[in-house]
Amino acid sequence: MLLGSFPTQQQKSHPEIAITIPACLLAKGERVSTEYSPSYDKDKSVLAFRGIPISELKNHGILQALTTEANGWEPRVVSTEVVRAQEEWEAVDTIQPETGSLANSEQPGQLISFTEALQHFQTMDLSSFKKRIQPTIRRTGLSALRHYLFGPPKLHQGLREERDLVLTIAQCGLDSQDPVHGRVLQTIYKKLTGSKFDCALQGDHWEDLGFQGANPATDLRGAGFLALLHLLYLVMDSKTLLMAQEIFRLSHHHIQQFPFCLMSVNITRIAIQALREECLSRECNRQQKVIPVVNSFYAATFLHLAHVWRTQRKTILDAGFVLKDLEVLAKKSPRRLLKTLEVYLARVSKGQTSLLGAQKCYGPEAPTSKDLTFTGVCDLQPQSSEGTG
Repeated sequence: MLLGSFPTQQQKSHPEIAITIPACLLAKGERVSTEYSPSYDKDKSVLAFRGIPISELKNHGILQALTTEANGWEPRVVSTEVVRAQEEWEAVDTIQPETGSLANSEQPGQLISFTEALQHFQTMDLSSFKKRIQPTIRRTGLSALRHYLFGPPKLHQGLREERDLVLTIAQCGLDSQDPVHGRVLQTIYKKLTGSKFDCALQGDHWEDLGFQGANPATDLRGAGFLALLHLLYLVMDSKTLLMAQEIFRLSHHHIQQFPFCLMSVNITRIAIQALREECLSRECNRQQKVIPVVNSFYAATFLHLAHVWRTQRKTILDAGFVLKDLEVLAKKSPRRLLKTLEVYLARVSKGQTSLLGAQKCYGPEAPTSKDLTFTGVCDLQPQSSEGTG
């Protein structure tokens, strides 16, 4: 439907404005193609609604003005054309931008648990993806000898199928036609933003979550759908949800902001490499599990990154260096990171660790306002500092 395709008499009430806006572009204010007078471009009210979700547009005064006469004109005889236009307008808030699919805002899709999403992959035929995996790093010469003599133990035979499943999921991409994939995305979005309504599977709102563009699938290279499963685990596990929300809040800080989801994908890549290099084999053998260990390792690594990011006052310019150092530490001391996570979550469950502590202001740019109270995601009590590293 094109906004502006209303009865002719209504269009004539605003001769200076000729707006033709496809619904699929309503969420992209900077990409909307419009023709209007120069004075209208300076109207702050126009700029104000450019980032408003489509579900809110019909309640906005500017667009209401396009559907009614300035003098409150009401037709005495309602023509079929007017009825059709009204029905289309009422359906605007249920149209998903980009995809054009319908979503019932009164009955949003159900959240999906990590277990349900994992079972979806366990029941699929992933043989074509499994052929691509390389379960372990191939070493030759002195490197192979050193790894054999001093390296971590090999993964138990009975756990290798579970390991291969993890690596196989990392080869799978995001399929927008798969309802389970869509539910995973919707769940991540709702849990991080607090929204109760479904959103489009493509759109600028994903950039707000820290993807590089409107399509999350383009950022999953090297980690595949495993990156989304890790995010799902982080937001659906009651023990790590608060941590996820606080790191997400830190990612939107006006000085230390960083792309949350993109950073998460990089941490998933570190987890994949640690698994392939057998850095997690000892812990997997001890717990007789692979997937829970990989999930915890991912969460622990993300927690450490947030701690470093906040306490060392890192910015997006430091991202490459931080990730490089993080990968070295994670592979060298995985047990140390896992222990830190255990201590942190234990204290959170007992209410001993404050997730609402304000960050100390620093530098001339730091305001004195109380607005600068984003969370210190790793503010452990002094007595637990021996486990933080």
